[in-house]
Amino acid sequence: MALKETLATAPEAAGPRFAWRPVAAIAALVAVGHLVSASLTSGYWLDEAYMLAIGRHHLDWGSVDQPPLVPALAWLMDTVAPGSELPLRVPVILVTTAAVVVAASIARELGGGRRAQVLTAAAQATGLFAAVFGHWLTPYAFEPLEWLVVFWLLVRWVRVRDDRLLLVLGVVLGIALMTKLQAALLAGVLLVAVAVFGPRELLARPRLWLGGVIALLLAAPTLVWQAVHGWPQLAMSSVVAREVELVYGGRPTVAWELIAFGGLLGVGLALAGLWFLVRDPGLRSYRFVGAGFVALYVLFVATEGRPYYLLGYLGVMAAVGAVGVERRGRTRTWPAWTAGVLAGVLAVAGLVVSPAFVSAAGDRDQVVAAAATFRAVPDTGRTALVGSSYVTAAYLDAYSDELGLAPAHSANRGYGYLDPPSETDTDVLYVGGDPDELRPYFRSVRSLGTPDGVPAWLLTDRTRPWASFWPGLRHLDIV
Repeated sequence: MALKETLATAPEAAGPRFAWRPVAAIAALVAVGHLVSASLTSGYWLDEAYMLAIGRHHLDWGSVDQPPLVPALAWLMDTVAPGSELPLRVPVILVTTAAVVVAASIARELGGGRRAQVLTAAAQATGLFAAVFGHWLTPYAFEPLEWLVVFWLLVRWVRVRDDRLLLVLGVVLGIALMTKLQAALLAGVLLVAVAVFGPRELLARPRLWLGGVIALLLAAPTLVWQAVHGWPQLAMSSVVAREVELVYGGRPTVAWELIAFGGLLGVGLALAGLWFLVRDPGLRSYRFVGAGFVALYVLFVATEGRPYYLLGYLGVMAAVGAVGVERRGRTRTWPAWTAGVLAGVLAVAGLVVSPAFVSAAGDRDQVVAAAATFRAVPDTGRTALVGSSYVTAAYLDAYSDELGLAPAHSANRGYGYLDPPSETDTDVLYVGGDPDELRPYFRSVRSLGTPDGVPAWLLTDRTRPWASFWPGLRHLDIV
């Protein structure tokens, strides 16, 4: 009799069954959609070119604005398939696909059955920002999965109280820190939220703090790099705010895009999740999740963060909302499914227009023009190639092997902290803007016109050693 009782209660103790078939089907559609969109994209997205350029030519334990994990992955994929764009994107497509499965798993850990899991998977799959950017190798494409795994471990710990999960949490958080240092902000906010809303016993677990030590050890190389270079990452916050003001329109736009980028279904479920965390006693143990979401939202709006900063969190909130909707019965789910269909249409549209973002940048034509101009310089053996911004330098580096270009330099952003041109480089081909920053250090400066719309200048007869003035040229703003 005892055995029968144990077998009868085992499925409940283990939680609802995972809806493998529908969730896997949604994930497969995501993988195929992003694979097709990535295949149709000719050229590199600007941040993708930046990661490839760092990985290929300047890989280090850190940089001004990015830890080394994604550039290292770009280097690895470029080594496996040199100069091939699609293989470069395979890891991020896998990550975007895995995020669908992990989000659904969070719904299961919260007690959600088949409908809640499928709703959550659909919400994660139809995120608007992910549809456009989820197949380009960038740090912000990896971050959502890392945050989702962090929350899956926390939510599962709340349910099963297995402290081994906290050690794994430390490993995942360390990996997240090596992708974007913003993970430290997530960890800090969650610790405060748990202290205020519970479960406070989590803070008394030694393995939680041991996991924190593991995370710091994993991230130590990039933290040391930042410390040695004066923590330029901290200075980037004001730079990001200025760029957000210029590109996105400031706080009002950020306030709604932080949510809207999650897609129609994701937004609806996330907002519902906030309501259920307040009203549903069965979700009381997870109120720290909602508190952390609100805190980060307010912080990112106040500091004018980028609109994609909450993407990893929206999937968690969508899972909470899906569980709450499921608990209220079948008749209450039709609005969610309707939103899901509309969100799917918008996501497909995002996949379709995604290649146009790269084409509109015209990066390849500009680099080809720069390459032709560079080869036309009388003595390229003593001429350095310098971009007006890190974006220009990154594009030049991304295509350097293919077009036979010298390594690019720039005083902007991460490039400004790299080595200056060689002292044997007495001349400079300056690409992408006006060379006012270098003009005082050369005897001759003349325009080479704007081939294919790219301003190019030839500066000759350098008057001072590079090391004497290059550090003073460093600047983080792109404009």
